[in-house]
Amino acid sequence: MSETKSKAITLTVAGVDLAFSPNKTAFNALINEMTLTNKVAPMVTYLGRIVEADSKAALGKLLDDYPGVEMQLTEKINAIYSPHLEIEIKN
Repeated sequence: MSETKSKAITLTVAGVDLAFSPNKTAFNALINEMTLTNKVAPMVTYLGRIVEADSKAALGKLLDDYPGVEMQLTEKINAIYSPHLEIEIKN
């Protein structure tokens, strides 16, 4: 599977800048790893896969300090990386 180069997404979270480089391989792995009873661990893994090296420590601290931040970050990053498309049905 080829991995396309994507532009880094920088977010400021609780006053801390974090840079992420999402890609199709990591995005697809997130979707494939989530189940009805397992959502948080795949999101943490996904963020770890796409975080830029210089943001890794800050991400770890945010994950430790703020319960649920992994869900908020994943939602925000994916809204930018994979925006909803307008799809029309034609008969």
